[in-house]
Amino acid sequence: MSTKKVLIVLTSHDELGNTGHKTGFWVEEFAAPYYLLKDAGVDITLASPAGGQPPIDPNSALPDFQTESTKRFDADKETQAILSQTHKLSKMNQADYDAVFYPGGHGPLWDLTENAVSIALIESFLSADKAVAVVCHASAALINIKDKNGELAVKGKVVTGFSNTEEAAVQLTDVVPFLLEDELVKKGAEYQKVADFEAYAVQDGLIISGQNPASSELVAEKLLNHMNA
Repeated sequence: MSTKKVLIVLTSHDELGNTGHKTGFWVEEFAAPYYLLKDAGVDITLASPAGGQPPIDPNSALPDFQTESTKRFDADKETQAILSQTHKLSKMNQADYDAVFYPGGHGPLWDLTENAVSIALIESFLSADKAVAVVCHASAALINIKDKNGELAVKGKVVTGFSNTEEAAVQLTDVVPFLLEDELVKKGAEYQKVADFEAYAVQDGLIISGQNPASSELVAEKLLNHMNA
């Protein structure tokens, strides 16, 4: 069986609205899928809109949010070095990969929702019948995606992502540019969720999505199973 190749796309956005606080990607949502895929022998390439070091959400490095995967990342100088040199998203080609994975954090709400390069890339993966996996706020990257017929890709699809009640729990309802759950519903998705911060991932066709940080490993498992099917 040939080695599977996955492109992981991270946010380059580091400003949390007008709060003066920083955001970026959520460490667990990168680390858990990265190691699950890497340990399964998957060849991983990292990219971001700006290239270089993507911003890490400082909150995701707090003690409360540490997992085995984040601890492994903190001690993994090799992966930290690779992460500091992500490729420019505009240079990435769908034909080189078997699937694409978008970790969340609040950053993607700002820079991956309407990013023309990201939209074209995701659309090319779907057109080539390749899976697109997203977790938490990265479900925002699906909002403006069209399918082969020019229809919104999430329309009629079971999709999850960070819920309104979770956004309220982290007190950012009035800071984010839009509420992800509302926006997915508006675009015709069959939005599903479980209790706040519980692990939940769904797959509908080529679209695999996870609700929150705790769901990131489940998303990676579904992606791996899909590629190996």
